[in-house]
Amino acid sequence: MTQAPTPTADTVRRLVLSLLKDGKEGRNGKAPKRTEDGGGGEETPRGGSGPDVRPATPGADPVTWWVGTRHVLRLAPDREATLRQRRELRLRDLVRPHVPMAVPAGVAHGEWAPGLSYTLDTKLPGGSGEEHDVSAVGEADLAALLTGLREVPVRQAETLGVPRAAPRSLEALRRAAVRAAEHLAAADEFDASRLTQLTPAAASQLAAQPASAVLTHHTLTGGHLVVSADGRVRGVLGWGGAVVGDPAEDIAGLAISVGSPAAVRAATLAGYGARPCLRGLWLARCDTVVRLAEHLTGKDTTLPRTRLRRAWEPILLERVTDLGDADDAP
Repeated sequence: MTQAPTPTADTVRRLVLSLLKDGKEGRNGKAPKRTEDGGGGEETPRGGSGPDVRPATPGADPVTWWVGTRHVLRLAPDREATLRQRRELRLRDLVRPHVPMAVPAGVAHGEWAPGLSYTLDTKLPGGSGEEHDVSAVGEADLAALLTGLREVPVRQAETLGVPRAAPRSLEALRRAAVRAAEHLAAADEFDASRLTQLTPAAASQLAAQPASAVLTHHTLTGGHLVVSADGRVRGVLGWGGAVVGDPAEDIAGLAISVGSPAAVRAATLAGYGARPCLRGLWLARCDTVVRLAEHLTGKDTTLPRTRLRRAWEPILLERVTDLGDADDAP
């Protein structure tokens, strides 16, 4: 298999300059149609050297680039990522009518290297969910997001190529978390007794219910939430990992991103009952324990302590719910 080239600032600048040229001249010298944000190009600095381009995440693989102040360019590094990116473009159009916040709009797309795709998107205004706390009104935005995802026709999503993912075993994850917690306790990083709240019987009761699969974003991390300074959720990024599967995975993602109380309140507003809410809560808690243990051994390079703290914030629901009679709504 041919090794994909490593994108550089010069690679990105040449690509964007070609888009600027095409945007100005269009085919046959005619002006192109206006795009959703009012123009397909990006401001060019004086001197004609091309727009300012810089990696979106310094130090990471250079596949996502800021282009000036209004656009973001994403380069697929391999064929698998190319398939996901092309599917994502179609999925965003399917999702957009169902959710109340912005979904990235594509300005241009094509290939930046043979067989490897790119997409140039408008930059959504606002900050990261890692930077801004979600307000009470923002929780209502998240509830509307969960509601909208449930309303996306599953058959249409699967027709676009969105894969179906089987629910994870909470019992298997619980056992992995117990082992990880023992290592964390030895390093004075975590009180392993906190996991005794989730017994094998409770994990069994919190198994995913049949016929509960919906379209799930599946990576609702803080970095994929666009949050304004007033705490409103203004946009959702990163739709390439979406699957048809367990809605508790999105509740878990929100627990890690915005805290368990806010995540459960949003899911409850969206009509989810106690069982999927508690399942999402414990998926998040077990995941963060496992990830922190991997971080300490060098297998995970993220900084998961903040995520662990958010996931383990106490909620009233876990204290008052009898799982034997838990509501599975919707």
